Amino acid sequence: MTESPDPLLDLLHLLDLEQIERDIFRGMSRSSLVPRVFGGQVAAQALVAAGRTVSADRAAHSLHAYFLRAGDPGAPIVYTVDRIRDGRSFTTRRVVAVQHGQPIFHLSASFQSHEEGMEHQAPMPAAPDPETLPTAAEMLPRYADRFSSPGVVDRLIEARAAVDLRYVDTPPFATVGEAREPRSQVWFRTNGKLADDPLLHVCLATYVSDMTLLDSVLLAHGRGGWAVGDVVGASLDHAMWFHRPFRADEWLLYDQESPSASGGRGLGQARIHTADGQLAITVIQEGVVRVPRG
Repeated sequence: MTESPDPLLDLLHLLDLEQIERDIFRGMSRSSLVPRVFGGQVAAQALVAAGRTVSADRAAHSLHAYFLRAGDPGAPIVYTVDRIRDGRSFTTRRVVAVQHGQPIFHLSASFQSHEEGMEHQAPMPAAPDPETLPTAAEMLPRYADRFSSPGVVDRLIEARAAVDLRYVDTPPFATVGEAREPRSQVWFRTNGKLADDPLLHVCLATYVSDMTLLDSVLLAHGRGGWAVGDVVGASLDHAMWFHRPFRADEWLLYDQESPSASGGRGLGQARIHTADGQLAITVIQEGVVRVPRG
């Protein structure tokens, strides 16, 4: 396996879009485990494009997105931003990602100036100290025999090299054939410090949010996942609400569950807490989750 000397720097370069017109940006892709653009990448890049057209004193507070077509990882992605509204407190942007003349992704994002207001939150669930859990490089080789091809472990480690992502419980691919409670927890943070740019931290959390959210769907049915080859699927839509400030280079607990699966689709919902218990983000995603035919 060939690793970059600085995978986090590579990821930051991936999110640093080229501006080719006032509201038009261009981004590239990185390889993924499947022959299409990783959904978290296109969502994060689209949010970068939206944020580049918004005043720095307005922070992203929500996004709603649809994955329309599989992206081609070998071609640039063009992001066109529509300035829908600039109000006294809120700013709204719409972003369309295009490849080969067709839209592949659509995002609406809202930004808000700082405001004081009522405060309450759901409590943080119990979870072990992330430092006591194995890293991906330590954990994944234990399950090499579960994957569909010998190179999957190296590719998984490489794909997650910029992010330290640690499973609290055994992941779906470790318990194939064993149905479990549809709930999964992971801790994550970037493998390195980031600049003090709130938009950057939000975009990196968006990138990571697509990595494991549908794990809970798989757990409910004893399926191992796409890398195992016992399901096929893709993200359909994705929504996030950013409640409180956080840093993506500090530990975040991603507490995920699946309330439903039907019609070839699975729903995942999650809360992301900071290590000191603050509810930072709520995430909901639906994806295609199908058992392969024959």
